Amino acid sequence: MIRLGAVGDVVRTLPAVSALRAAYPGAHLTWLVEQASASVLEGQPWLDEVLLFPRERLRDSLRRVRPRVFAATLSAFLRELRERRFELVLDFHGILKSGLLAWASGAPLRAGYDAPFGREGAWLFANARARLAPARVSRFDRNAGLLRFLGVRAEPAAQPLRVPAEALARAEQALGGGPAPAAIHPGTSDATPHKRYTVEGYAAVARGLLEREGIPCVVTRGPARGDLAFAEAVVKAAHGAARLAPPTPNLRDLAALFAVCRLYLGSDTGPLHVASLVGTPVVQILGPTDPLENEPWPGTPMRQVRVPVACSPCRRGCAAATCMRVVPAELVLAAARELLAASPARAPLGA
Repeated sequence: MIRLGAVGDVVRTLPAVSALRAAYPGAHLTWLVEQASASVLEGQPWLDEVLLFPRERLRDSLRRVRPRVFAATLSAFLRELRERRFELVLDFHGILKSGLLAWASGAPLRAGYDAPFGREGAWLFANARARLAPARVSRFDRNAGLLRFLGVRAEPAAQPLRVPAEALARAEQALGGGPAPAAIHPGTSDATPHKRYTVEGYAAVARGLLEREGIPCVVTRGPARGDLAFAEAVVKAAHGAARLAPPTPNLRDLAALFAVCRLYLGSDTGPLHVASLVGTPVVQILGPTDPLENEPWPGTPMRQVRVPVACSPCRRGCAAATCMRVVPAELVLAAARELLAASPARAPLGA
């Protein structure tokens, strides 16, 4: 399988891979991914191997104008790829780079998406092309469509993202005792600041959860520039209803933290899909992104909160981010309380 990039897109491919494992329990399944998302795949029972595409090393050699290092790194990787002698490649990514890598693998069967889901000419490198309809579907349905095209009818696992017991135990210990908290992840990637909900909105929701439900919040942060400052601003504005979450060095630790929380609140980001896929109920606050294409895993309780404006959804976003600023905190809080009422309470941490 090839799905190289963003965390959210990588984890949303896990249900399809779990279905593939169910259909072919004896197959050797390898996932080609970039380093940034690799840790969340380690130890997943659907996979036999995680293969890293050396994007960082290649990019660094280009920036330092070291063509020999670039050529040597790429040549070594491509040689390793071909030596695997893959029989089938599934290109879940559907861009030029993933299409080229599928072709470079030497696999006799290369399955990918036809347009519009295959982009940048990726379909030119596939010899089995899935033409899916309609053109607007969730990422989960898109991935499942590629499997159906290949004749795979197995169902995905109920919890497609598994967290090791030792990671869960570390997360509970780091959080300390008391009731299981709600997690707020206010940040987004560096490229999508327009997806961010407001500091005041998150803080109001945190205060409401503590006052009305007795549930405190922990605020997580990612590696993006400004994420820590944004998280600290939410904590400060919450006036004691929220605190910074313990550090999570990698995605596996972040998944464990979300798994021991009662609820997750955030915008359309990779961490939201991580929380959804470990089974934590999620409130997704939407503005510029499409609510259907980016819906959370349907196997987990969720609510989407969105106030439609004329220009939403859109692909590019804007600095004004009006579609996020107009979402009232009371609407988010109401969605959170609905999920809490429908989901059984966990035992207090440390009990």
